[in-house]
Amino acid sequence: MLKTLFIIGSGSFFGGIARYLTSKIVQNSIVSAFPFGTMVVNLLGCLLIGLIFGISERTNLINDEWRIFLTVGFCGGFTTFSAFANENVTLLKDGNFLYFALYTGLSVFLGLVAVFIGNAITKLF
Repeated sequence: MLKTLFIIGSGSFFGGIARYLTSKIVQNSIVSAFPFGTMVVNLLGCLLIGLIFGISERTNLINDEWRIFLTVGFCGGFTTFSAFANENVTLLKDGNFLYFALYTGLSVFLGLVAVFIGNAITKLF
């Protein structure tokens, strides 16, 4: 278990650095209030996690440790949106359309509500 946590933590370390640098480079190269940097990171993370899971499902090129390092660790540190998108694709592939709709709708709606509440709480102090 400790080895798995170290693998995830290492991947997350590199993913977080990659997220910061990628977002900064993109955002600094486009003059706009629109968060292009974050959007690019989220889309790249989705593409990357899709590639990793696709390769690991179809070949033996990625063992379990590397898969965990790359998906949970790196992609998780790079963007949790990629995990969210991958879980939704899995729900769709498995035919769980109700769970897909609930997970997507509730995650987006409740996530926005949680951000709003968190922001409102900070204004109380």
